[in-house]
Amino acid sequence: MAKVSKNRKAALAKFDSEKEYSLSEAAAIVKDITTTKFNASCDLDVKLGVDPKKANQMVRGIATLPHGTGKEVRVLVLCTPDKEQEAKDAGADHVGLDEYVAKIKGGWTDIDVIITMPSVMGKVGALGRVLGPRGLMPNPKAGTVTMDVAKAVTEVKAGKIDFKVDKYGIIHAGIGRVSFDGEKIRENAFELVSTLIKLKPSASKGTYIKSIYLSSTMSPGIQIDAKSVTA
Repeated sequence: MAKVSKNRKAALAKFDSEKEYSLSEAAAIVKDITTTKFNASCDLDVKLGVDPKKANQMVRGIATLPHGTGKEVRVLVLCTPDKEQEAKDAGADHVGLDEYVAKIKGGWTDIDVIITMPSVMGKVGALGRVLGPRGLMPNPKAGTVTMDVAKAVTEVKAGKIDFKVDKYGIIHAGIGRVSFDGEKIRENAFELVSTLIKLKPSASKGTYIKSIYLSSTMSPGIQIDAKSVTA
């Protein structure tokens, strides 16, 4: 059996792991039990009543968190020359095309999000083997393949997140930092869950939101009363 650390024992003593809490209560608890020396991420895990193996039950989308993620997002825009200044003015960290395609082919992936245009997807598509495994491949459904690159950059910088259900039917998403006050964590979490409800596949039967857990980096998960969020 794995040894439970002193910090984890102390964290577990501060809440009932069998109890379901409201979002506000869970946000307060996660701030209290986080002991990392860095500004830990707050993460939400939502178990959905879907079968991801079936195309008509795949859940993927975007949510714009009202208070952002608290993370500095590094954005690369792969575009034609006429769009470069627009992307730079919107706050993109890297802008270009052929030179960055060559860098990525060489293994460079020091970015968090790539935004591109439909007209250059032929060049970007060739980078699938490098970008795919790292979750960096631009996708129209995520709003990262668009002619309005400035808007896409602005939204990503403001806190737009891309999520996709995994093979176990779970959505994992970072929704902020423990330095956020509890209300901001609650509102960000509520926005994500509300977005998931709107995306419920018609083929999904029975209970859709099965469970919700809030945690921070290296902390135990706190179970949230799903009915209090979805009512």
